[in-house]
Amino acid sequence: MKYLGLAYFTPEKFAAMAPDDVKALVSQCPALDEKMQATGKVLVSASLGDLDSWTTLRPDNGKTQVTDGPYTESKEVVGGLFVIEADSRDEALRIASMHPAATLGEAGGWAVELIPLDFYLGR
Repeated sequence: MKYLGLAYFTPEKFAAMAPDDVKALVSQCPALDEKMQATGKVLVSASLGDLDSWTTLRPDNGKTQVTDGPYTESKEVVGGLFVIEADSRDEALRIASMHPAATLGEAGGWAVELIPLDFYLGR
């Protein structure tokens, strides 16, 4: 089974952190990412670009409207994603718990949402 992991953060909380605290937090991420990758179960892993560069496309009277910014307005924002392939939900949870947003960054409002994928095109 394949699972989508969405890594969230809270921009206001992250912005309120001292620069040295942000640097210390972010410096811990590569080792955790490598640990996750070492399972051999991670199919895709990516950090998302700055919110200011996001664009939303939506239908409007048969035409596509393009607007700046994220689609939703919320306190928490998706900052990264990953797709894992696991033999069970428990294995998926074990792997997802290695992600930096699941183990670090409480001060920045980090969290991971794990979602089973009903279908997957490709591998």
